[in-house]
Formats: sequence, structure tokens, C-alpha cells
Amino acid sequence: MPAESTPPVEPATYRLRRLRRTPALRRMVCETTLTVNDFIYPLFVMEGEGKKEEIPSMPGCFRYSLDLLLAEVMTVHGLGIGAIALFPLIPDPQKDNAGTESYNPAGLIPRTVRAIKEALPDMVVITDVALDPYSSEGHDGIVKDGEILNDETVAVLVKQALVHAEAGADFVAPSDMMDGRVGEIRRALDAAGWIHVGILAYAAKYASAYYGPFRDALDSAPKFGDKKTYQMDPANAQEALKEVELDILEGADIVMVKPALAYLDIICRIKQRTNLPVAAYNVSGEYAMVKAAAQRGWLDEQTVMLETLTSMKRAGADLILTYFAKEAAIALRQM
Repeated sequence: MPAESTPPVEPATYRLRRLRRTPALRRMVCETTLTVNDFIYPLFVMEGEGKKEEIPSMPGCFRYSLDLLLAEVMTVHGLGIGAIALFPLIPDPQKDNAGTESYNPAGLIPRTVRAIKEALPDMVVITDVALDPYSSEGHDGIVKDGEILNDETVAVLVKQALVHAEAGADFVAPSDMMDGRVGEIRRALDAAGWIHVGILAYAAKYASAYYGPFRDALDSAPKFGDKKTYQMDPANAQEALKEVELDILEGADIVMVKPALAYLDIICRIKQRTNLPVAAYNVSGEYAMVKAAAQRGWLDEQTVMLETLTSMKRAGADLILTYFAKEAAIALRQM
């Protein structure tokens, strides 16, 4: 004799609002919690002394000379932000097609890393490894006859990563999307004794229109063409999984998706495929849109900021590079 089946519950019995009734209940059943430990704060550094220049397309973001950058790093450290990512504004006379300034041991980034590590040894310092800030052509690689050379560029990226490791960087972050660069950097770091220096790989970096304000900040826009021969097609998802798999096989410690907001599905897919930490880059265009709308009174900036960052963590991001890091840290303290 078949077992008796449980009679169906009347739909009216389900009241999901019971768990939303009070703030305490909502906190108790909250599935995704955003904390200051999730943030990596990108910072722009430039030559000079006593200089702080606001970036017009990124309200609230500045280029700092090293002395004032140190003060900003101390401030965000006091807010509980434990990691920063450095990006340099390089003077035009120091740029060339081969990006030779990128591996100058006395260059802007090595000096900045040393100064930060001397002042705050426990701050996690991540350095960008790419040629575009140093390139007279504004591309992430060496240019020859209109083509971006892959292997020749990788050789320069390796030199850059070694200089950053020597200066004290905790992680190098190749953002160029040249094939094979993670493996070459890992082998070179290990051979030089920098086995503890990690690689945060821009594994799925798309050829996105959301990067415009960042390129303004560093004066690094391409002088010709675009970056579609090395950055990914925004229409592709399976390709992102291939890129991530290869970077992991080559020795990446953290893999990253860039941009984040329009690619939450990519973050989710990658998180389901790997046990490595997954980072998301809340890029300049995403930041600028919120700032611009808030300035016009079209939305509540703090609420949208936190909702946006939470969506990235909900999608699977373990770490979020965001220009909102400082503001978000302050907001979370007040909640």
C-alpha cells in the first residue's frame, strides 16, 4: 500500500514577509554581507610634491604625489582597508613604444611601493603590470606596424614584475591580457627567489567602454585603434572560463573579472568553476555613472553604492577593487 502523501500546504500559509518584518530579522537571514575586508582601493600616483589633482570624470578621486599619497594610505588603513592597488601617471617624456620606464628600479611605482611598505608594512600593496601607462602609443603592448606584439611584450612585463617584487609589492597584477604572461611572470619570480609574491591576474578583462574615466586619469588612451585584439569581446562568456583556466594553470593566485557590474554573470560562472579567490573590478565608468546621477539628485548615492557593491559579492566576488572603498568603509561603520 503506497505511503500517504503529505497534503499540500495552502499558498496563503507562506508568508515570506515574516522574515522581513524588522531590521534584526533581516540581518539574521541576510545571505550576503559586505565588509571592509572585501575592498581593494585603487590609487593614482604622480611625480612631484604636495600635489593633489581631482580627476574631472571621477569626482572624489585624485592623483596624488607620493607624499600626499602616503597620507591617504594612512587614512584608509585607519578605516580598516587592508589592500591598495597602485596606478601611475607617467610624464610624456618618459614614455616610449617599448615601455622601458616600466622596469626602471628608481621609477615612480618602485619608489611608491618602498615608501608605503616602510610606513605601513602590513598594508597589502598590489601593483599594475602593463605597458599602457608607459607607452607612447597608449597600448598594453609593444606596437609594430599597427600590431600589438605578444611575446615581446611579455618579456617586458616580466622585467616590470621583477622590479615591483624587488621594491616590496605583495602582489603583481598583470592587466595587459597578453597570452602566456602569467606563466612567464610566475617562473621569473620563482627563479629570482620571490616565491612569496602573488599574482592577481586580470583573467577575464573585456574590451569595455566603461574604462574611459580611468584612461583620463592616467592619460593612457590608445593613440590609434582599440584594444579588441587582446581584451575580450563583451559578447563572450565561455571564453572567460578558458582565460581563467589558463591563468590558474600558469600560476595565478587570484583571478579577476573586469568590469564588474555588466559582467556579474561572468563572476558567477567563474566562482562556480574555481576555488581560488575571485576579484571583481568596479571600474571607473561604473563609479562615474553613480557619481553623476547622485550629483543631479537622481538617486541616493550611498544606498546605490552599497547595493552595487553587494551585488558583486552576491555574484561571487571575494574581493572588490573599487573607487568607492573609502566611502563604503565609512558608510559600513555607521550602519
